[in-house]
Amino acid sequence: MFDSGSGNFGGNAWGGGGGANFQPHAFDPWAQPELFRGVLTRRVFAFLIDLVVLSIPIILACIFIAVFGVVTLGLGWALFWLVSPASVIWALIYYGATLGGPHSATMGMRAMDLELRTWYGAPSYFVLGAMHAVLFWISVSVLTPFVLLIGLFNGRRRLLHDFVLGTVVINSSVRTEIAQPAR
Repeated sequence: MFDSGSGNFGGNAWGGGGGANFQPHAFDPWAQPELFRGVLTRRVFAFLIDLVVLSIPIILACIFIAVFGVVTLGLGWALFWLVSPASVIWALIYYGATLGGPHSATMGMRAMDLELRTWYGAPSYFVLGAMHAVLFWISVSVLTPFVLLIGLFNGRRRLLHDFVLGTVVINSSVRTEIAQPAR
């Protein structure tokens, strides 16, 4: 029922829909099913790769603080309180910069040949990338990981945070092969 195809809903819940600025969905799961083939599985692996990429600098910082604490006879260990806020800031910058970058994909998404686009086909930008990460973590934390099952029941394989933000994750190599008509 959600996002079922190329209907005339446009995906913009707050815009009113029927005006002169109406834009249809750029990616139709029925006309272009190859854009969404295997997306959910590859998103899981991309997420795991991104967790490794995010954790490496945090682990290195913890090792540095531990060694610094030994050298300063315990005074340096007071810096451990900075690890949690720095981790959040690092994750927001990582997701914002990579999803808002020229490839519209994190390192894990690039490895899995995925990219994030808006429902009307535009590439992502920094704030959208950062909000994508924030809403993902909030939805999984509050509603349990079972909220991810929503991707199995819609044609575009969108998750809850994708619906809220108006984004879609597609196969990037397939998108480059399919020529978008000029508007």
